[in-house]
Amino acid sequence: RGWQYITAQNSPLTLTMEKQINKIVAAEDALVPGELRQGKGGVDLGSEDFFEPPLINEKQEQSFLQKILADPRTTITDKALTVMYHNMRQQIFWDGNKRTATLSANKIMIDGGAGLINVPLDKWDQWNELIANYYRTNDMTKIKQWTYDNGI
Repeated sequence: RGWQYITAQNSPLTLTMEKQINKIVAAEDALVPGELRQGKGGVDLGSEDFFEPPLINEKQEQSFLQKILADPRTTITDKALTVMYHNMRQQIFWDGNKRTATLSANKIMIDGGAGLINVPLDKWDQWNELIANYYRTNDMTKIKQWTYDNGI
């Protein structure tokens, strides 16, 4: 249903649209699907490592998205990967963050005619290591390059 939603939208990605994507993909998982996280959350990174994202500020998230999408110097693919990994790390929703972020990024890719982002199942172990490292460091350089090489 998430794919149906993003492909039926004729306007560019917005935070409101991301909320709707989350409402669809987290309908059975989250207490308040489609609502931004308004409390503490966290991600288990394995090896007793835990990442706690910052509290969400809706205006900052809206501004971030608008700034990224409006930058004429950035490629469509880089915009999509930046939004995707930012949203994953920020954990902007209570649940379904990776699904929502991936669909949001693919909306950007589709709108720009740049292909699709899909991490192959046989490469998930590598991807999970890279994403855990990104959560620890907040440096998305390696994971963006890896995704560009392996997942587009």
